[in-house]
Amino acid sequence: MDYLANYDEMAPKYKKLGMLIPKKEMIKTKEQIEGIRLAGIINNKVLDEVAKYIRAGMSTLEIDNIVYNKTIELGGIPACLGYEGFPKSCCTSINDVVCHGIPSETVILKPGDIINVDCTTILNGYYADASRMFTIGDISDEAKKLIRVTKESLDLALGILKPYCRLGDIGYQIEHHVKQNGFSVVHEIGGHGVGLEFHEDPYVAHFGKRDTGLVLFPGMVFTIEPMINTKSRKVFLDASNNWTIYTMDGGLSAQVEHTVCITEDGYQILAD
Repeated sequence: MDYLANYDEMAPKYKKLGMLIPKKEMIKTKEQIEGIRLAGIINNKVLDEVAKYIRAGMSTLEIDNIVYNKTIELGGIPACLGYEGFPKSCCTSINDVVCHGIPSETVILKPGDIINVDCTTILNGYYADASRMFTIGDISDEAKKLIRVTKESLDLALGILKPYCRLGDIGYQIEHHVKQNGFSVVHEIGGHGVGLEFHEDPYVAHFGKRDTGLVLFPGMVFTIEPMINTKSRKVFLDASNNWTIYTMDGGLSAQVEHTVCITEDGYQILAD
């Protein structure tokens, strides 16, 4: 399928139905999708490298060094480094940090911690973005359940992806499952288009109603990255660095992120 030609054919039909449709620039060509996929291969290898070495007693700066060194070794560029002033190559978000934790030599991993490592790779001008949860030693039952439910919510969202589904379907699947398990979904931060730039349209909310929102066309590439809290969904921004976001009540938070592409018959994961 030629995704741009398909857009030209199908977009008027959905527009006549009164549905919100993507702009044509949100549709990637198969060549561009292949470029994003290759960037995703490197990104996955970088996170695999983190998985090999992450342990109690290491600093989050050591994690950042692994991400930087492995990315460069594989021919990529760490997209986070210098992005809008961000000082490191990845985000390391521990326990009550929802996202955008800044690696530091003074932040040391200890048994019982849960940590999200989020990195994005640029390869030949294409971007791929993913994050994973890691556990340090024995963790609480609550933390185990949080990570499990977070992964399940992402899997449920993936399960409904197909051409011409709606963005609201993604958010509904995630929040419905999360609430059933007694947790909450962060509303202030969502997924995003990615590929030719770090952040593109569309914005992907992790809450919503079925059969609402933007129609997803083949050739669209975006992240799904639910951020799930054990307690309230309320969060706050650390004013000391204007990056790191915490849960308001100190509850734990977890996140898992994939870069996905809508294809002619379903979806493809480009980075996980």
